[in-house]
Amino acid sequence: MREKIGLVGVGLVGTAIAERLLSANFEVVGFDIDSTRCMHLEKLGGKAVSRPAEVACETDRLVLSLPDTHVVRQVVEGPKGILEAKISPTYIIDTTTGDPEETAALAQRLAKRGIYFLDATISGSSRQVRDGDAVFMVGGDKAAFERCTDIFQALSSATGTGKAFYLGPSGNGSRAKLASNLILGLNRLALAEGLIFASKLGLELKAFLELLKVSPAYSAAMDTKGKKMLNGDFTPESRIRQHHKDVSLILKYADMAGQELPLSKVHLNILKAAIAAGNGDMDNAAVIREIERRIKP
Repeated sequence: MREKIGLVGVGLVGTAIAERLLSANFEVVGFDIDSTRCMHLEKLGGKAVSRPAEVACETDRLVLSLPDTHVVRQVVEGPKGILEAKISPTYIIDTTTGDPEETAALAQRLAKRGIYFLDATISGSSRQVRDGDAVFMVGGDKAAFERCTDIFQALSSATGTGKAFYLGPSGNGSRAKLASNLILGLNRLALAEGLIFASKLGLELKAFLELLKVSPAYSAAMDTKGKKMLNGDFTPESRIRQHHKDVSLILKYADMAGQELPLSKVHLNILKAAIAAGNGDMDNAAVIREIERRIKP
């Protein structure tokens, strides 16, 4: 009999998670506030229910793929949430990029109820999750992480190049994601600015991008976003609006630590401008549009 895995949040990343779990021969019982996403889950072969508590009733291990920590708390502790289920899950794997301190506090509250909470943030887009190339950064109880190894293997390896890293206490997965996203976001921004600069110098951009990939300037952003930038393909795999939230959290924690992040401040302003221009729900490769907009006529 196939084990049921719960899933709350069937958006871009949640859908990719569902596909990976189903292909690994798990059953998936899921919920999303958007009924069309629930219908899509059922088309994939999963089962959709009407509230998070119902997901919890049917599964002992449950994955969250949600926008932010506030939504996570609502799903877990709010009305019709997971804690209202007659039977609570033993393990909750939260892939949300959230606030590290709030995440750790939630883990402590759940531990008192006998529920293990792993913050398992993802480095990678929905496409990378779907391909098994995403990296999971996991904080929480080590024995709980080991108990969920089969889930992480289904999501981050098998046919792909991804991997799950255990990083210690609750909140460390979220902390690692913020530090990782700081670097990733600036790599993406630098690529966009560099491509525009190269075009102004009269270089053929397709050939220039191939050159970059074998040069000391290389970053993985070139593989994941370079072609999208050149083609103007901003179909979302990860959204500008979500990265704006991440950079805001990065700057919050840098301020708490007494650290100046001048490049990230510039990045945040560019993301704000992109959202104001109506590009917030586009793929974060669309940051190149904002760089183009700033060129003097």
